[in-house]
Amino acid sequence: MTEAWEASVEAKIQDAVQRGEFDNLPGMGKPIPGRGAPYDEAWWIKSFLEREALPSDLLLPTSLQLRRRIEQVPDEVRDLPTEQSVRDFVGQLNTQIVAWLRFPDDGPRVAVRPVNTEDVVRRWRAERARPEVTTTVTEAAAVPPPARRPRRSWWRRWRRRG
Repeated sequence: MTEAWEASVEAKIQDAVQRGEFDNLPGMGKPIPGRGAPYDEAWWIKSFLEREALPSDLLLPTSLQLRRRIEQVPDEVRDLPTEQSVRDFVGQLNTQIVAWLRFPDDGPRVAVRPVNTEDVVRRWRAERARPEVTTTVTEAAAVPPPARRPRRSWWRRWRRRG
């Protein structure tokens, strides 16, 4: 049965070649991408993420995605214009965290806690209030470093005791 099926498929391919249906196909004459590279079981996932320009974080379990978002909070709120927008951002993140804590999915059990809104707002305000430092290289080189006393190593102090 299999031989008959293979013969039928092969005959259809030969007919299409004779009719010229395989002539001028896109990519004709170009090397096959990934040929000669070792086999990767997740090649299709990697190619999909690359083709769609998606971050690889999407492959992580929810708990690790949330941890990564918590780590990135200072960078994400830095450019927000108002304090209310910072509070809204942290509130949305905390809503996602609480939802995950109520119904955790499969994956590693990673400690994830809601973000303290007041701490984030306090840091956001402090960054806004900090004046931008615009010193040039020549100004920085002109200022001598403060004089320091030579430090004695801990083991010398320890030896003197005994």
